[in-house]
Amino acid sequence: MVTLRERLLAAMAVFALGICTLPTRGSADPAIVYSVGGKFDGSFNESALQGVKRFRQETSADVREFELERDAQSLQALRNFASRGHVPVVAIGFNQASAVEAAAREFPDAPFAIIDMVVDQPNVASYVFKEQEGAYLAGLLAAMATQTGTIGFVGGMDIPIVRRFLCGYKLGAAASRKDINVLSAMAGDTPAAFADPVRGAELARSQIAQGADVIIQAAGGTGIGVLQAVADAGALGIGTDSNQNGLHPGQILTSIRKRVDQAVYDSFKSSAEGTFKPGIRVLGLAEGGMDWVLDENNDELITEPMKSAAGFATEAIASGKIQVHDVVSDGACPL
Repeated sequence: MVTLRERLLAAMAVFALGICTLPTRGSADPAIVYSVGGKFDGSFNESALQGVKRFRQETSADVREFELERDAQSLQALRNFASRGHVPVVAIGFNQASAVEAAAREFPDAPFAIIDMVVDQPNVASYVFKEQEGAYLAGLLAAMATQTGTIGFVGGMDIPIVRRFLCGYKLGAAASRKDINVLSAMAGDTPAAFADPVRGAELARSQIAQGADVIIQAAGGTGIGVLQAVADAGALGIGTDSNQNGLHPGQILTSIRKRVDQAVYDSFKSSAEGTFKPGIRVLGLAEGGMDWVLDENNDELITEPMKSAAGFATEAIASGKIQVHDVVSDGACPL
């Protein structure tokens, strides 16, 4: 006869087995930890949210979400989701890299993903982008649109990713117009530089005063202030990360999308299908990880020559005929 104690031990073994295998089976719903600034930041986080929405619509999955108020909350949020068996646990933003690495070590059987940074752990998928390729298109279009010969760039935190974007912007502008003058400024040297629209507006107004009539923002939530200041001055802005053309219709030349939404969706879908693989995924124009937006909000701003130039550059970059300098791997920007 099987004793009560033996039954309890058997039940505990089955339960423990379920806990152990749950993360790798893809049977649990995914979870996401947004970066500081909130999922409705109109930029990077909101692009991630679009990927969440798409996956929910297609699968009816109960995606769990957490919005960081400060970076120090990241590790605990990741731990909580991993301990509850969510598959995968996705972190948005480079500033969560150390937390993802720590959580991945603590939960080696749980799949994690991070967007916009590389974490070298055997259970982490890292999605990074060729920002310089999308920025090249932005510079090309800005140089064709300017009336003053001076264009601007406002970045968020002064980090390699933003410097990569700045270099691509300069190169694209120079390819279109050799005498172009590119002004640039960074909002700060901490992650808070991505969440300060007042500072963004100040920097934009300064560049406008120096003659810039087209300004791109690569500054997350700070960039919302950049675009507002540009619109107030009657100049043209360029959005990034998500489609920001509709923020100020007729005054946003275009938006350079970093397809964070696609990266989030891919991580969720691959896990649900049992095909999730750790490692690095680099997404550029050829991979559909970067693009520029033409819609009803900016179609009157983009001339046929601009469309043709951007289309040619897109094809040339995607095919490798044009290789845009990457300050991270290739060294200092040549311009």
